[in-house]
Amino acid sequence: MTAPMMLPRPVTARPAPGEFPLDAATTISAPDALATTAAWLQSALRPATGLPLPVTGEESRPGISLTLRPELGAEAYRLESGPAGVRIEGGDASGVFYGCQVLLQLLPPRIYRSSRITDERWTVPGAVVEDVPHYRWRGTMLDVARHFLPKREVLRFIDLMAMHRLNTLHLHLTDDQGWRVEIRRFPGLTETGGWRGSSQLGSTDDDRTEGRPHGGYYTQDDIREIVAHAAERGITVVPEIDVPGHSQAAIAAYPELGVTGEQLPVMTRWGVSPHTLNTEESTIDFFREVLDEIMALFPGTFIGVGGDECPKDQWKADPRTQELMAERGLADENALQAWFIARIAAHVAERGRRVFGWDEILEGELPPGVVVASWRGMTGAVTAARRGFDVVSCPDDQVYLDYRQSEHPDEPIPVSVPVTLADAYSFDPVPDGLTDEQAARVLGGQANLWTEHMDTPRMVDYYAFPRLCAVAEALWRGPGHRDFEEFRTRLQDAHLPRLDAIGVEYRARTGPLPWQTRPGILGAPATRADREAHMNRRVAAIRS
Repeated sequence: MTAPMMLPRPVTARPAPGEFPLDAATTISAPDALATTAAWLQSALRPATGLPLPVTGEESRPGISLTLRPELGAEAYRLESGPAGVRIEGGDASGVFYGCQVLLQLLPPRIYRSSRITDERWTVPGAVVEDVPHYRWRGTMLDVARHFLPKREVLRFIDLMAMHRLNTLHLHLTDDQGWRVEIRRFPGLTETGGWRGSSQLGSTDDDRTEGRPHGGYYTQDDIREIVAHAAERGITVVPEIDVPGHSQAAIAAYPELGVTGEQLPVMTRWGVSPHTLNTEESTIDFFREVLDEIMALFPGTFIGVGGDECPKDQWKADPRTQELMAERGLADENALQAWFIARIAAHVAERGRRVFGWDEILEGELPPGVVVASWRGMTGAVTAARRGFDVVSCPDDQVYLDYRQSEHPDEPIPVSVPVTLADAYSFDPVPDGLTDEQAARVLGGQANLWTEHMDTPRMVDYYAFPRLCAVAEALWRGPGHRDFEEFRTRLQDAHLPRLDAIGVEYRARTGPLPWQTRPGILGAPATRADREAHMNRRVAAIRS
């Protein structure tokens, strides 16, 4: 049977008579509108098979044909294989691309290897597969601010997302610990803000650090390449420039952005800096210009502005900030943050885009069109949907992939509560207690990878996989029709061999391998009760 081979599991998959062997005469046919997808499929099949697989504009049988059928719907696809060849139809280019991904999964796992294999029979079994995703937003947040991920690794991560039919990469580009994108109007953001003198080791309050500089950033040409690479694979990149908190790297480069005006270093410790942006008009103008360059690089609808974990102590203690609040008729510092976000959101909206922010932005009034990322459990999702805002759910206790993966004593730098493979698989982005109209506000969900403790691409692999496989299937399939034991068997028997062929260093079912541990570096584990009490305190200020 074909369905047990695939991940995410399709809605419908049934065997069909016969099979189709790939050989030197096999061609890939596609209309001009699918030329990019056809070229991708050729590049995916050629290395292991050693076959030429020329791309043509006219269909020839037997062969592989790619076709658009808009009536199937957005991102939907249909694959039929048998002795006459393989036909992949999609409601749009993304749907056709997903059908191509399924074609790869119908072949032996060694199809994912990058050099020719001569002792494999490259035969596509007869099958009919029909599929459509449940949620529109199926994403991953990748934090490249805490630990920079080189461009080649971002491109590889995008390839892995595409393999799992995820369609949104939320790229966290700035934070207290680093600024990772070139802004030509303000070169100091990367010249000064793009690196730090050291990095904290672990999650404790001692002064233990790595003792070596860390840095890096993406040029604008790098960003264009990343965005294009993603778009060719049906993935939209959503940039995030975090304001008005989590901004110490920007303040280090331009001290006039801060409340005190003092010269600060880029932050070397994890956590939240007490230093926030000031709320002068000049600072708003600065970030308008930053976002103009960002919007020129990222053509998607959504522009992330953070809005999370903004300490208010400096604003409360600063006479100038209090003077500005009085002039603007703002009752408190939460209202001041809402004013700041609204000014930025208005600028983004003028350019036909929509602001995307963390659920702390619900602590004040929001302008129309804002999208809320609910991370502190599901309180933000419920509140935002009831207030008429679109939602992307990413609750920490279900899809924060930087959280430890088990209670195993060797989990590296264990953070918060365990988020197991089963937890990730059970994820449903629509919370209980919503009407049908409110539930429709939930665009989907995403898994979040915060990289404080992921200092190499190998550790990103370890934390992301295989939990991201589970999240991908949950978001593709939607609620119901899930069997975790069946999923785990399919993952183990069919899908992990594919990741092995690619070279993904995932966490084994038995626990971390010796070189994936971090002996002597302490984390900050928590019980579920402690985490729930902590989050309940943190969401108390959300306005219903």
